[in-house]
Amino acid sequence: MSSREQFAGWLIRHAVLVLILFVIACVGIGYFIKDFRINASADTLLTRNNQLYIQSQVISQRFSPQEFILLAYEPKDHELFSHKTFAHLTEISDKLRQLERVDAVTSILNVPLLLAMDSLQTDLNPDDWTWQSQAYSEDKMQEIFTDHPLYEDLLVNQQQSATAIQILFKEDPELGELDRQIIAIQKQALSGELSEEQKQQVEELKARAEPLQQALTRQRAQEIEKIYQLVAPYEKDANIYLGGAHVLGYQLIKIIEQDLKLFGTGIALFIGVMLYLVFRRWQFVLLPMACCGASVLLTMGLFGLLGFKTTVISSNFIALQLILTLAVCIHLIVHYRQLAKGGGESDHKSLIRQTFADKVTPCFYAGLTTSVGFASLLISNIQPVVSFGWMMIVAMAVSISVSLLLFPTLVSLFPPKSAEPGRSLLAPLLNGCLAASSHHKVLIVIVTLMITLAGGLGLARLDVENSFLNYFRESTQIRKELTYIDQQFGGSTPLDIVYRIPESERKQDLVLSAQTVQTLQKIQHLLNQYEAVGDVTSVFNFTELAKKINQGQPLTEYELNSLYELLDKSLRDRLLGSYLAVDNQQLRISTRIQDSTEGLNRAEFLQSLKTYMEKQGIAPGQIELTNLFVLYQDILSRLYKSQVQTLGVVYVALALVLLLLFRSLRLALIALLPNVLCTLLILGIMGWLAIPLDLMTITIAAIAMGIAVDDTIHFVHHYKEHVKDKGPVQAGEQTFHTVGYALLYTSIIITLGFATLCLSDFVPSIYFGLLTGLTMMLALLADLTLLPALLMRFVKKA
Repeated sequence: MSSREQFAGWLIRHAVLVLILFVIACVGIGYFIKDFRINASADTLLTRNNQLYIQSQVISQRFSPQEFILLAYEPKDHELFSHKTFAHLTEISDKLRQLERVDAVTSILNVPLLLAMDSLQTDLNPDDWTWQSQAYSEDKMQEIFTDHPLYEDLLVNQQQSATAIQILFKEDPELGELDRQIIAIQKQALSGELSEEQKQQVEELKARAEPLQQALTRQRAQEIEKIYQLVAPYEKDANIYLGGAHVLGYQLIKIIEQDLKLFGTGIALFIGVMLYLVFRRWQFVLLPMACCGASVLLTMGLFGLLGFKTTVISSNFIALQLILTLAVCIHLIVHYRQLAKGGGESDHKSLIRQTFADKVTPCFYAGLTTSVGFASLLISNIQPVVSFGWMMIVAMAVSISVSLLLFPTLVSLFPPKSAEPGRSLLAPLLNGCLAASSHHKVLIVIVTLMITLAGGLGLARLDVENSFLNYFRESTQIRKELTYIDQQFGGSTPLDIVYRIPESERKQDLVLSAQTVQTLQKIQHLLNQYEAVGDVTSVFNFTELAKKINQGQPLTEYELNSLYELLDKSLRDRLLGSYLAVDNQQLRISTRIQDSTEGLNRAEFLQSLKTYMEKQGIAPGQIELTNLFVLYQDILSRLYKSQVQTLGVVYVALALVLLLLFRSLRLALIALLPNVLCTLLILGIMGWLAIPLDLMTITIAAIAMGIAVDDTIHFVHHYKEHVKDKGPVQAGEQTFHTVGYALLYTSIIITLGFATLCLSDFVPSIYFGLLTGLTMMLALLADLTLLPALLMRFVKKA
């Protein structure tokens, strides 16, 4: 008796003990599900800890733009500048101020309307020049906001059909101080490597900040829900939209929670129905589902224990794990039923022992190859993809352990009355594939080459350019809100241009020289030439405002600086603090890119911007481009390289695993070839269909290959075991009639399971589900045609 049969015998003899141990593990590890967290901040879609990210954090801290939410108000049947609008804005603003964390609420009613002044005043009190103080007429308000240098695209759209309320929030003092300490240390990475001590300090600070950040995230969610509730009564008179990074995070959490529930319950029900339709025995329905449930429970507990957080990228891990656990169980069930049909082993426990002995090796290596697919994501250098890879490696280890230990235990305790398979409706399909691979080997190879060539041509059409708006279904609230803010209020993706004032432009006793103002004017004029650029704000806008107040006469540099010095410091900080850092001799030009711009190529836009600035005499060292637009483009620029790297690693790693399993280079290459062709073909299909690479679609090829090669392993392993005694033709026939059914069942169920991801509101998840399912079908077709044709032609003995 082999060691595998001995271990299976031990499992059967101690089935109750094994079951109790699993129950204890589920309860003990499952306890940590309470620590399972969802992270839906915008940072989860970025590559953290690289220089661009750190630089953006440093700039954000230096200019201290306050946390805010934008609330857009679009009247349905009344004028924007009307008593009704003003009354609504007043009521909404008063209600918003009742929220605990709200620091200020800014609208057209309480911003300083300095254009109403006859001349510049150095002793002005801006609160004296608001609608609330002056009660300007509706016509006067419209006149003031028409082509306003500061407020157009910020508080009023260009068409003057909508206005916005800016809700500013107080900073958590303790969390803010921890963030400043973290950035102060990370900043040093811009000029060199951090020491181990510094890295440890950062980790300790992050650990201290974590509970405060979690509490703040919960409070933000409650605040956003309250805001939606308090504006609900006004929606009969106006369309209301919320915008901002934290609104996006809130909506992402809702999508993740919805996906976790939908994919968890939906796929579980689907699995139950499919298992009953295939096997017609309640044991072969409930026992695999129990294994799936245990896998998910243990995995979520481990994620909580290890501090892993699920993001919108990894929100489909439950669906993946259910499918992967089920695949192993199906292979075990099919083999168990085949042994029962053969009649060689009539004893139930002997059948289990033989099933385990026959399938533990291919199942283990199948799980290993799937893990290799996920492990290849670790080298992508894209943080959310790397995190997803680690999560799925843990999940796969749990799935293999549960499938190979718990499932045989449960079957031994709850034996089916009849295990023999009945007649399958899929038999004609298998027989047709067997005939094709036996008698039309050359035709199969020719068709494969033609399809591969078509895939190769599509591969050349792959693109990474993608709008963030397109990540969400058009019917979703988040898509509608993002699109409206993007199109009506000057863009949705922030891009900061930080200009370092050169020595040649600095003058003693002057904060800004005329030459510096002219440089800002050139930069803003350049930005406004681009269709995709929306709102642009800098110190230059304030000089334009001063010019308008001064009867159209520009201020000299000395008048401008005198005005600056005469203004109260708190007022200076309030008006200019987000755009001028005197101590660092830096100016910030804040712009927002309209993500919905047709044909926007981010890489070309940034390169064009840098080129034109150089032509204007602005040296590259004087300019820094930061914020979300740059970080998102950095992600896109890494996608091609990451796709090549992950595929290269997964091909080599799988070849080594297959070589280790089969101990034959020829067999390893034959097993690898159909799966390589399938991954290249799916990328070609993406190219032909103009589906761009994104944070999820770059994982499809590597993951799908890791999963699809499982069936290949089972097929080749069974063929190899029998070809030495029966020859290639009979070995091929027997493999088709035994393993073939398991391949069909697992591939069909996995494909349909992945297809349920199309119910998600996150479009990359939809693509992930459909394309991974398509890859599985292509791999199944290759395993039932090309693979046996190659085996029967080139492997005629073990």
